[in-house]
Amino acid sequence: MSHNYATPMTPEKRLARVLSRIPADWSIRVERTPGEGDAMSWRAAVGPQQAGQEMEWCTGHDTMVDALEAAWRHARQQ
Repeated sequence: MSHNYATPMTPEKRLARVLSRIPADWSIRVERTPGEGDAMSWRAAVGPQQAGQEMEWCTGHDTMVDALEAAWRHARQQ
């Protein structure tokens, strides 16, 4: 009988995983913005540093890790 010994991904592990995938020469911007009601929303922008070019922000997410991961996925497809 086999067992699954995988540990769950904690927010800290997810953040470390996403940050390790982003190239060292890319810029990372993260902001917390007001959401609907009392909720806060996170957005992020990730991409190569290019003079005069603005990075594209991802849509709002409930957690910083989700926003950062969405921005990284968007940037790597371009």
